[in-house]
Amino acid sequence: MSFSPRTPPIVDPPIRLAVCVSGGGTTLQNLIDLIRARRLRADIVQVVASRPRIGAIARAEAAGIPLALASQTKCSTAEFSASVFDPIEHARADLVILGGFLALVKIPALYKNRVINIHPALIPAFCGKGYYGTKVHEAVIESGAKFSGCTVHFADDVYDSGPIISQRVVSVLETDTPASLAARVFQEECQALPEAIELYAAGRLKMNARRVLMTPPV
Repeated sequence: MSFSPRTPPIVDPPIRLAVCVSGGGTTLQNLIDLIRARRLRADIVQVVASRPRIGAIARAEAAGIPLALASQTKCSTAEFSASVFDPIEHARADLVILGGFLALVKIPALYKNRVINIHPALIPAFCGKGYYGTKVHEAVIESGAKFSGCTVHFADDVYDSGPIISQRVVSVLETDTPASLAARVFQEECQALPEAIELYAAGRLKMNARRVLMTPPV
């Protein structure tokens, strides 16, 4: 099996991130905090919100990050996607993070393999349309699953699809509620996502259609 070349390293660091949000913005805040603490070498150059009056907007404004609101009018997927990616392209983002972004977008050619999603379950379980937030953790508990976790993957034009970069696992406890399980999964998300960003920035991800390899440091 032949693999495509690894993702090219960012030659002019820090890596420039765009973050797409639809809710409270806890993933966004985690990245902001890591950057401020100098634990992640990155700049967030654009935030795009799919909804008005969400908590993530206040977080972006408090951090002084440029903010765009994607089109809220009835429009085609292509038109909506353009309203998401136009400000991202204008900001010259190197990598796009879908941080609790609930809208389906069509990824333009310029950003193919440059969009990363974080999902609060172990894909391919408990994923796809309708599986987001508390709904994921409710479904995990109701299923009787013994393990859950989070998945970081390259996004494509289908919900929770695309090659998996990394996964982190937590046990599902007999005493778990959706809220308690969500809190432990989020702790793993807070580590998995910045690790994936650093691997991407270093050019250490090597892909074919469905597999991602992590190459040694140069």
